[in-house]
Amino acid sequence: MLFIIIIGFMIASLVVSTRLKNKFKKYSKIPLSTGLTGREIAELMLADHGIHDVKVMSVQGQLTDHYNPTNKTVNLSPDVYSGRSAAAAAVASHECGHAVQHATAYSFLEFRSAMVPIQNISGQIINVVFMMMFFGAFLLPSIIPFNLAILVIIACYGVFTLFAFITLPVEFDASKRALAWIQDRNIVNTGEHKMAKDALDTAAKTYVIAALSALATLLYWVMIYLGGSRD
Repeated sequence: MLFIIIIGFMIASLVVSTRLKNKFKKYSKIPLSTGLTGREIAELMLADHGIHDVKVMSVQGQLTDHYNPTNKTVNLSPDVYSGRSAAAAAVASHECGHAVQHATAYSFLEFRSAMVPIQNISGQIINVVFMMMFFGAFLLPSIIPFNLAILVIIACYGVFTLFAFITLPVEFDASKRALAWIQDRNIVNTGEHKMAKDALDTAAKTYVIAALSALATLLYWVMIYLGGSRD
């Protein structure tokens, strides 16, 4: 049953991701009334919040926009960096929302940042365990007992699940800051604000699905462990 739920989340993730791309494509074609580019909006939002040590940069790809707290850069995809649309305004201000979180020591962002190394190590560990399973069950018991291997997998997915759920308030808060600022600063009109909110709400759903999918996968491995322990 849980396996079917996981498959369901995978399909839901694909559907929402497709909807997200379509919405951004649609809203990217509608010119912004102020005529500002994503880069100009990002720089203005940073300045309004007294942030002067964060650079706004262009990165290759589509929907590759992100804030890097390590080198303090707001990285915008070409369509957002040079775009003059509601979609560009939404994404640029959202990523700057993360920069504002960083500058104000937003607790959930600091927690998520602290978890990144643990998340990376967990990913490496689980890859090794799965590789041993892939090459044959005969290889696994000679290195680590099966039940212990399952516990390692559970621990790793526990980290993934916690990271996914901690990401939710970080993303929701960044969008809330972005939407409030572009409205208060008159970056968008009423119609454009609705489009920006719609785009960011759809993007938020991808994080919700990812978190629930991680939880379902964790429960799947817990059930495997409990089933093996009863044998």
